[in-house]
Amino acid sequence: MAELDLHGHTVDEALRIFIDVYNRHVRSRSEESLRVIHGYGSATEGLDGGKIRRKIRTFLEGAADKLDWTPGEDLEGNPGVTIVFPRKILPACQNQLAADILAFCSIPRTESKIAGEFRKKSAREIKEAIRALVRQGQLKIAAKGHRETYQAAEKL
Repeated sequence: MAELDLHGHTVDEALRIFIDVYNRHVRSRSEESLRVIHGYGSATEGLDGGKIRRKIRTFLEGAADKLDWTPGEDLEGNPGVTIVFPRKILPACQNQLAADILAFCSIPRTESKIAGEFRKKSAREIKEAIRALVRQGQLKIAAKGHRETYQAAEKL
């Protein structure tokens, strides 16, 4: 089993590194599973555990058509790892903002709500991602009162 240790990285770095290593793993045609070590998270993060663990697992849930995965606590009794069973290449990181926006817009959201959620990204990046999703038909524009909202197309 191949291993990837994400300790010491920010959440965004960890996700980028995971996608890169995962895609190299798939391209090498390896049939090995990938043991992703993300840690438990600090005690100050509450009962839910680490930010990296939550981000990675949320991402994996959205990529079910490309991989299978199992929480480490189910296989090893260790919530600090996640076991990934790769099948197909994942979208590059630049597509990740669009994927995150799409997931966030499972209910109608205004552009200001979207910008607030992804405030670590530039306003330009957010607007470009929204426009691209609308052009692709993945995000629909709807009126809510006097405001324009965005919602994932499959949720309408």
